[in-house]
Amino acid sequence: MLKLAIYGKGGIGKSTTTANLAAAFAVLGKKVIQIGCDPKSDSTINLLGGNPPQPVMDYIRAHEEEPERIEDIAREGFGGVLCIETGGPTPGLGCAGRGIITTFGILDNMDLFETYKPDIVLYDVLGDVVCGGFAAPIRRGFADHILIVTSGEKMSLYAANNINTAVLNFSDRGYAKVKGIILNRRDVEQEQEKVEAFAREHDLEIIADIPRSPDIIRFEDQGMTVIEGDETLPISQTYLKLAEKLLENTI
Repeated sequence: MLKLAIYGKGGIGKSTTTANLAAAFAVLGKKVIQIGCDPKSDSTINLLGGNPPQPVMDYIRAHEEEPERIEDIAREGFGGVLCIETGGPTPGLGCAGRGIITTFGILDNMDLFETYKPDIVLYDVLGDVVCGGFAAPIRRGFADHILIVTSGEKMSLYAANNINTAVLNFSDRGYAKVKGIILNRRDVEQEQEKVEAFAREHDLEIIADIPRSPDIIRFEDQGMTVIEGDETLPISQTYLKLAEKLLENTI
């Protein structure tokens, strides 16, 4: 089982990257689970035709108890990808990271991985604030590898540096390590040079270079990934090649 946690600044295209990777793995014949670890609960929306599952924290608030069946909090999307959203607290109340910790505990109690037997597990994790909850995939051994999505924008690289620093803080405990950087282009000035300099400084590999593409927006408007929309498109082939590379380098 390959378990990847994908981190990045909010709005950098992390969820788009994760969902397209999930779809790409599915097209390659893999059984995939995607877990959205963001209070916005929009990680899996483009795998589900624009209709995400009920987030775990919403279920708990509505029923005043934890779910007992995976069907209560998960839905199958494109390619059979099992989609789960952690959700978060009522806006303005509570800690958003608590939703991740609570969800992970519930999935543990359900023996999800042992029962579902996925080939790939993807965690889509907000990286603006790497607090205890948002660092759960790093700290608790849920993920084997971490991918950082960044552009050449200053605040995106700042968040990438914070994420990498958080991972290094656990380097002596055998937890997940950064596998590499995904450059998700915003076409800012000297973008490639800036990201390459960051990668060199932190001894990290740029494992994918995702160009800006109007096809992504076109298919997201229809509640789809580009992989589902047209896997022959150049942008779709970029995600498929990334999925193949990750499989080759980690199995």
